Amino acid sequence: MRCPFCGVEDTQVKDSRPAEDGAAIRRRRACASCGARFTTFERVQLREITVLKTDGRRVPFDREKLARSVRVALRKRPVDEDRIERLVNSIQRRLETEGETEIPSRKIGELLMESLKELDQVAYVRFASVYRNFSEAKDFQAFLGELGGKE
Repeated sequence: MRCPFCGVEDTQVKDSRPAEDGAAIRRRRACASCGARFTTFERVQLREITVLKTDGRRVPFDREKLARSVRVALRKRPVDEDRIERLVNSIQRRLETEGETEIPSRKIGELLMESLKELDQVAYVRFASVYRNFSEAKDFQAFLGELGGKE
């Protein structure tokens, strides 16, 4: 593993332990050259997923981009990091087990909205406002009206 600080390829694993309820391995590493310490995670990947963007581009699925979107929606909400990781893992597993190698970005957004709705309704509304491109207060009112009517 290459050191993220100095770029040397010779790093040593100092500690390994299960993480994310056994779904990943957390490795604590040290660089023999600069002495820096850093953490890596190893996860099972069932298949390569390509995301089909709305403009027709195809890009590799980026788990960290999904996690960032979740964290932004949940900023300042009472949800701990473990629940966020489980949510991201759940969405990734659903995508990997569907059998498709190309997944439309819209489907990923819908899965994320569905998961956020169950986890935290404020985060759900935040994500929906960006995802559905709300531009006026009436967009929020219509969305909240739908949300109130479905429960």
